[in-house]
Amino acid sequence: MKVRKIAFSLALFLGLASPISFANGVQQINSSFILSNYAKTKYPIVFNHGMFGFSRLGISSFGIDYFYQVLPDLARNGATVFATQVSPLESTEVRGEQLLQQVEDVLAITGATKVNLIGHSHGGPTTRYIEIVAPEKVASLTGVAGTYKGAKFTDDILNNTAAKLALTVFGQYILAPIETILEGNPNLPNNLDRSLRSISEKGSAEFNAKYPSTAIPNDCGNGQKITANGVYHYSWTGTAQFTNALDVVDTAISQLGPLSYGNTDNDGLVGRCSSHLGQVIRDNYNQTHLDEINHILGLKDLFAPDPVSLYRQHANRLKLEGL
Repeated sequence: MKVRKIAFSLALFLGLASPISFANGVQQINSSFILSNYAKTKYPIVFNHGMFGFSRLGISSFGIDYFYQVLPDLARNGATVFATQVSPLESTEVRGEQLLQQVEDVLAITGATKVNLIGHSHGGPTTRYIEIVAPEKVASLTGVAGTYKGAKFTDDILNNTAAKLALTVFGQYILAPIETILEGNPNLPNNLDRSLRSISEKGSAEFNAKYPSTAIPNDCGNGQKITANGVYHYSWTGTAQFTNALDVVDTAISQLGPLSYGNTDNDGLVGRCSSHLGQVIRDNYNQTHLDEINHILGLKDLFAPDPVSLYRQHANRLKLEGL
């Protein structure tokens, strides 16, 4: 209770404490005008955030989306699109069950029989959980820097008592509660240990052994695009740790990968090969882990591809596949 009061006070101090009311945590994004039907897929597109993620922080007139500017752009281009809220810090199974309820809400709201799921980071395995327990409700899965084979920096934190304690105090008891308050869903549970174990290389290997999929390649190549259950699979990621001098938060976060991997074959948090699922659209964009969701506030390398356009193009890809 004290933690929640402290978090709420900090939220008020930030001027973003007005909660947003969503039905079971799902948010539909609508547009007052339609530019085209370029992104108009057969099935709704449902987005799921990663670790320390959120749907939207703040009220409609003053706030920020996790997939910054992405969903409104898709809506303007004809897509039926939703953002989901799951625990910022929890196991894949707990997050997956939360997401499953929201997928069922989307199906009820739209009358559709399936959804196209897109997950970033831990959102990748979280959306895969839906395919595991309810494949009949999934048309496609797309992972953006998904932690399908884990992220080594989490193994390193789990093996470092001081680092884990510091992250627990700040992440589990301060940052995550603030996020859930600001997105209007303060009752979401948070557990750093379960979160770290789920996206660790060890935990991911155990999850994949328990729930195997031909969409996850054994090597660093492509997995099976269309699995036996008829679900389509896609993925992409970046391999940059620095893209914009003004983006100091992103740059600081993006040094965890190199510290753990000892190389640059990652987006600052997730290794390139770990992100592979099904058809790998591209695995070396000049993007950091936050650039992939157009953060912070759209700052990126001047010559890097626009993240918003990548999602728009992918929606068109799904459309052309009849999804």
